[in-house]
Amino acid sequence: QLQLEESGGGLVQPGDSLTLSCVTSGSYSLHYWAIGWFRQVPGAARELVSCISATDDGPFYGDFVKGRFTTSRDNAKNTVWLQMSELKAEDTGTYYCAGTHGVCYSKDEDFRYWGQGTSVTVSS
Repeated sequence: QLQLEESGGGLVQPGDSLTLSCVTSGSYSLHYWAIGWFRQVPGAARELVSCISATDDGPFYGDFVKGRFTTSRDNAKNTVWLQMSELKAEDTGTYYCAGTHGVCYSKDEDFRYWGQGTSVTVSS
């Protein structure tokens, strides 16, 4: 099993930067898991923001990221980060980290374990 807890969300202005953290715990250490970041706005499906595999392949990013976000992990700290820059109003949403064994997937249905989410609002 894997437990995940996101933090770092908040209200920022367009153009600002924000870093989200995902702290993990569970039966296996973080090196066993691929961790994805997804975001969701009300009424819409969750979309992939980024994913980093258990072997650090990639990371892979959603098309809308366009070089603005970076995801990284530190297995010793059981933590994965999502560094976001040049934030736009359309980046507003609830951001979730999710875990799956080993390799990355692009669909949320392929991730078994989920955090509760952290809210990001980009507004002037």
